[in-house]
Amino acid sequence: MSIWDRAKARAEELIGRAEEVYGESHGDAAAQVAGEARRLEGEAEEEAEEEAAERTEAERQEPEGGAALH
Repeated sequence: MSIWDRAKARAEELIGRAEEVYGESHGDAAAQVAGEARRLEGEAEEEAEEEAAERTEAERQEPEGGAALH
């Protein structure tokens, strides 16, 4: 995950949290739900990118052919 992708996902998460809090404080259910959706989308994107990075790192550590040498 590049730094820009991580920053974008984090920004989406924070904007979603802000929108969610705004909706709660002003009694705006639509804003609250939209904020929650945006926050969850940012969190999911960040988690997916982290898992992809972990898989890539694990593949780099395996010997060629994916089988252990005896």
